[in-house]
Amino acid sequence: MAKRKNKLKLDFDQRGGVMVVSRAMRESFAYETMPPEAKVLMDLLHMQWRNERAVAFGVREAAKKIGCAVNTASKSFNVLQERGFIVCENESLFNSKSGSKAREWRLTWMPFEHRKPSHDWEEWNAKNKPTVSN
Repeated sequence: MAKRKNKLKLDFDQRGGVMVVSRAMRESFAYETMPPEAKVLMDLLHMQWRNERAVAFGVREAAKKIGCAVNTASKSFNVLQERGFIVCENESLFNSKSGSKAREWRLTWMPFEHRKPSHDWEEWNAKNKPTVSN
């Protein structure tokens, strides 16, 4: 019997890339209980991710892309940090002569500079997930 050829060509990168996200992370208590703006910010950060460098993304840029107030974007960064989805690698810098620099973030669910993902969000899950007592 001849081998069947797959007529569907699976080339996911034809339109500019693919973001792969762990189902376990998306179904986690840490993710599911986040505000919607924080979830959108998480995807925006993921779109900027590269293995060799931290993601430079500021509050004003996030507010513009999410379509929310700067204060809400700032709270979204705080939520992602508290829950262990992101870690600040380099602080922001404001200098009127040399220009400003946004904070740089490491995404804990993605590899970074030859290091495996740390999955810090799993620790937040274990500490904060309600348990059912008998």
